Parts: sequence; C-alpha cells; structure tokens
Amino acid sequence: MIDQRLVTSSATHQGPGPKWRLVRRRLSSLASRCMSVPFQPQKYIAANVRDIPRSGIRDFFEIVQGMKDVISLGVGEPDFVTPWHIREAAIYALERGRTSYTSNLGLLKLREAIAVSLQNHFQVSYNAKNQILIAVGVSEAMDLAFRAVINPGDEVIYHEPCYVSYSPSIAMAHGVAIPVPCRAENGFAVTAEAIERAITARSKVLVLNFPTNPTGGTMTRAELQRIAEVVQRHHLLVITDEIYSELTFEGEHVSIAALPGMIERTIFLHGFSKAYAMTGFRIGYACGPVEIIEAMMKIHQYSMLCASIISQEAALEAIQYGEPDTTEMREQYRLRRNFIVKALNEMGLECHLPRGSFYAFPCIKSVGLGSKEFAVKLLEQEKVACVPGVAFGPSGEGYLRCCFATSLAQIQTAMERMATFVARLGRTPR
Repeated sequence: MIDQRLVTSSATHQGPGPKWRLVRRRLSSLASRCMSVPFQPQKYIAANVRDIPRSGIRDFFEIVQGMKDVISLGVGEPDFVTPWHIREAAIYALERGRTSYTSNLGLLKLREAIAVSLQNHFQVSYNAKNQILIAVGVSEAMDLAFRAVINPGDEVIYHEPCYVSYSPSIAMAHGVAIPVPCRAENGFAVTAEAIERAITARSKVLVLNFPTNPTGGTMTRAELQRIAEVVQRHHLLVITDEIYSELTFEGEHVSIAALPGMIERTIFLHGFSKAYAMTGFRIGYACGPVEIIEAMMKIHQYSMLCASIISQEAALEAIQYGEPDTTEMREQYRLRRNFIVKALNEMGLECHLPRGSFYAFPCIKSVGLGSKEFAVKLLEQEKVACVPGVAFGPSGEGYLRCCFATSLAQIQTAMERMATFVARLGRTPR
C-alpha cells in the first residue's frame, strides 16, 4: 500500500523541480493503481475453512428444492411431531416467563435428570454439577469437544462412511482427519485391528458413532472391548456420539464409556433430536472428565453462552417422561426398516439389515452408476430423493442412504418408483 502522506509531502517538497515532479507522478500513478484494485474477500478466509467442501447432503438437496411431488428419503429427521407433553412444557416455560440465560453448563435440574438417565440406561456415572454440559445440539457439543482437545496437527481417527460433519469439524479445529473404512460384510462395524493400523505417533482422538449415520451399523460389547484395549494401550481419548442409541433394533446398546477404564478417557455425546423427535429444539449434551468439560465450557461461554432455556425445559420433560414416546416411534421405525430393506433387496440392490438408526444403506454397484449419478437420475426420473453414499466419505461410494423416517405409505411409493428406475437401467437383479 502507498502512504498518501508520502505523495502529499513530496508534492510540497521544494527540491529540484523536474526530479520531484517525476517522483510525484510515479507515486501518484502507483497510488491510483493500488486504490483501483478491487477488494477480494476470499483472500481473507482462513485456509482451514476455505478448503472445507460444502456438505454433500445440502448440495444435493439444493437440487430437490423447488421440485414438486418429490418423496424425500434424504434428510435425517423424524417425521413425527414432537410429542405434545414436551411441546406443552416449552409453552408453559414461555408462559411463566422462563426467558433468561441459564448457567453456561445448563439448567442444573436438567443435568441431574440426564445423570439419572445415563446411570439407568448406559450404566455410566457423571456428576451433574461439573461433568455434564448442555449444548446447542450434539453438533455444537462435538465442535466444543474437538476445539477443547485438538492441537494443530493432532490426528483424529474416525470410522467411515460417517456423518458428514466429522471431517470438516476436525479440520476447523486444526486437526488431521484419519478415516478408517467400514465394510458391509461386517455390518459396517469398525474393527479394533483397523483402528490400530491407523494409529501413529500423532494420533490423539478416536471418534465413534454407533448406531451409525448413514449405515445403521452397531457394535457388540465384545467388539467395543477390543477397541477399548487398543485405546488404552495407545493412550487415546475417545469421543463417542450416541445420538441414535435409543433407536437400536437388535441386541443391547453398549457405550464404550461403560467399559472398565474408559469413562475417564471418554467424552460422551448425546441429545434429544432423534429419540424424542426434537430436532428444532437444538439440545444436546456432553459428559466427561471434569477438566475436559471445564475446557469445553470455556469455549461454549465465549461463543454460545448457553442453550435456550425454553428448549432445556422441554428436554427435561422429554428425559423424565418421554420414554413411552420413544418406544412407540422406535417400533414404527422397525416396521419401516423391515419393509424398505426387503424392497431394496428384491429390486436387486443388496442391502444389509441396519441394527440401529433410521437409515438403510443399499449397495448400487451392480447398476453401473456412481452414487451421485444414481441419486440425481433417480430424482429427475422418478422424483425420489436419496443421498449419494459418497457424501459420507469416499468409503460410501457405491451406496445410497435411504432414510426411513417417513411414513410407510411414502416409503412404499418410493420403493415402487425406485424399482421402476432400476428395471429401466436394464440390469438383472442378483
């Protein structure tokens, strides 16, 4: 940049005329050129943010917007309305004027109820006063966890296909994302051996998400025990995202935090969006060692301050009295799961039976199209929206995520349209 004062001072300098006139002209010309260069905002964007790709799910659903008569099996959101007694708790809180800030950690009575629930359902024990933090959804809790524990260059291992925000969130915390592929033949579970092969001297954190979005994969107690042994041997910290735990269809749900020696080296994340159909309330929570929760709270208090008190009041109602609602919704999801998996296999798209969550993840490799091309053509030709598997990482290529959190009637129509589309491709079912 040219200091305009230099141009001005040179203009009043009483030195040799021709020499200073030449200097003034050159400085004025250079100053004009500099001031005429257009401002380029992109140059000011942080490199770790600039290099993050847009969400593959959101990009795809930009295409869906504006189309009529589309059946969406895409967005991972329950089609159930939040149960009335939970909505009523939010209304009642508002009527009572409950519109203030809360503690940065969240309402103590909610944290106490969460502690009781976790002890009863997960066999993990946390102190409500200093080991539980209420966040704005599990997404914020995950972000807080990453920012609290990752130093630039630390490696974070996670299993893939996975929820789309894990790798970008790691990058935004200046970490290095290390994916470990999961395979359909293993029910999309992750193995201790695969995790151990990915460990290096810079490995610091292991992220787990079971039941998994997008595959519906789950883990057995024995498999988690082997992973816990690897974690302890290599002194890793675990961040476990168990937002779909209540939507487990077969077997028991086991949290790695409940295994011997793991609660002190685990950040446990959970929330209310899926089990209670409360996506718009944006309430999640994190539990962990006092020191880590304190670090997360410091970030939370300077960025978000606290979660909505109205949403926290609704969450308290949900965790205390919402279990029958969750049970009813889970059984509806089970019926839909059984139907959609059977229909996908019958049309020739091999699909494992997801043991949890509300996603089917059929393999489309037999039809000769990439996952994005398949999804776009299916949308254009049959008006059925599913998410390309590649949106969940390179390991998801060759698959399609079909969310069955929509009515059985809609799913049936969608499967009829998809069968027509597959048949049109001229492929013979296996």
